[in-house]
Amino acid sequence: MKASSLFLLAAFLGFAACSKQHKAIAVVSSDDFKKGTSFLDRENDSAYYYFNKVATSSKDSLQIAVAFNYMARIQSGEGDYYGGQETLLASLSYLHENKQRDQYCLSADFDALGSISLNLQNYDAAINYYNRAIALMTIEAYRVITLNNMAFAYQKDGKYAQAIAIYDSILPSSKKSKNVYPRVVTNLAMARWLQDSTYHAAPELLMALRLRKDQKDDWGLNSSYAHLSDYYFTIRPDSALLYSSDMYEIANRLKSPDDQLEALQKLIRLSPVKDLKYYFARYLHLSDSLQTARNAAKNQFALVRYEAQKNKTDNLRLQQKYTEEQVQIIQQRIAIFASLIGCMILLGIVLWTYQIRLRNYQLKTSQKVHDVVANGLYRLMMDMQHGDPIERGRLLDRIEDLYERSRDISHEIPEKAIQNFQETITALLKSFSCPSTKVLIAGNDKELWAKITDRVQNELKPILQELMINMQKHSGARNVLVQFAQEDNRLKIRYTDDGVGFPPNPHFGNGLTNTENRIKRSGGRVIFDKNAPKGLRIEIYLPIGS
Repeated sequence: MKASSLFLLAAFLGFAACSKQHKAIAVVSSDDFKKGTSFLDRENDSAYYYFNKVATSSKDSLQIAVAFNYMARIQSGEGDYYGGQETLLASLSYLHENKQRDQYCLSADFDALGSISLNLQNYDAAINYYNRAIALMTIEAYRVITLNNMAFAYQKDGKYAQAIAIYDSILPSSKKSKNVYPRVVTNLAMARWLQDSTYHAAPELLMALRLRKDQKDDWGLNSSYAHLSDYYFTIRPDSALLYSSDMYEIANRLKSPDDQLEALQKLIRLSPVKDLKYYFARYLHLSDSLQTARNAAKNQFALVRYEAQKNKTDNLRLQQKYTEEQVQIIQQRIAIFASLIGCMILLGIVLWTYQIRLRNYQLKTSQKVHDVVANGLYRLMMDMQHGDPIERGRLLDRIEDLYERSRDISHEIPEKAIQNFQETITALLKSFSCPSTKVLIAGNDKELWAKITDRVQNELKPILQELMINMQKHSGARNVLVQFAQEDNRLKIRYTDDGVGFPPNPHFGNGLTNTENRIKRSGGRVIFDKNAPKGLRIEIYLPIGS
């Protein structure tokens, strides 16, 4: 059984713990929160909508944290693990470990982060999160489940001795639960067999199967059939085929596409030749449908949050009041800004010398200077204005980095492939988020960027940077949404904000003009919607294989 199915049971119990409050404390339960819980697991789109309303409007920090927790459950259930991870981190920001009323939800957040890390195959992180969850748990039943999941993370990481030790320690306690005991028995038998291929695991696996049949536990049966198929794959392929067929049947009944795909993979490996065409065609169709549905769900979650934040900020009156602490920070930033002037003069000298030496490449050089130096300095100034105070050492490091990059331009050092492009895009776009402007991202997936060439990635970063700088300087937008998707053999980027939009007769400055030329030179095209009723819409298309 896949780790995603394991996450569902852990999430169910974990989120129940998150909702359970200390009996001495009265927690607000709003109408929107009640609507969200009523839709949960029936109409998750509606549940997500109402929980997001709670998260953006409630005055109760614990209820906000619980709402984010439920939203993360929904996102993870749709395969949006990175989105769920981000939402859980938002939940944690409303909680305090020294507050007793928050500890149930903190524990559930860490438990869910562990399960998401397990799905993402980041086993060290999963174990760390599970340990943090266990430290806060007071209910033994939840503690046993989380220890089982932590042992499973060790097992997936090939650390069978650690996994077996945990399974052995919780086996007696697990007997108190009819559902948990067969899980621990099954996992323990598989861990021993994986550690020693001569281990006879069949009696324990079949005992767990019988218990699950007696309890009519379909999710448990799905797990048992998967493990029995794996166990018999080499020694008795006919039995493995039978259990794979049973798994496929029950996965269809559970409407679990991940488990259907796993069962189909087993059937493709075990079935006679005459059946392969059907199973393979079914696998391709289901895989494509699942990916399309999950991409749509990720975009929908981002749009829900974008619209909610937009509606909230549209109803707020602009007020700017500075506290004494903020005044001190501003004064500090003004002092630091003076040091930037000297840096800018030095960079200007370097760039002037460079332009003389490479006059034949003036247009290309101009674009690089704009992307690397001017925009880099602008982002540094934005961080000083809207971010946390920058220590002198960090400031000098960033200035030195800009200086070195300007020297690289003068020497025409070729651009390198960008490592962790998904994280690079997130950091770039989120750096423009500030108290007056919220930036949301949809479709920023590793799977998408794996298809995009290094050249297109290197071109896309300055394109996005210029759009965001233009937004920061001119739009006055409160909310910004940047969406990425594959459309046929093209990368589609859609930029939307709720700012002032284009004037009647827009005149593009050097930045947008260079950006438009860069897109065209890459074989792409850009569409500026100059007739949008409100705000700005831009669509960019780039060939994936450019």
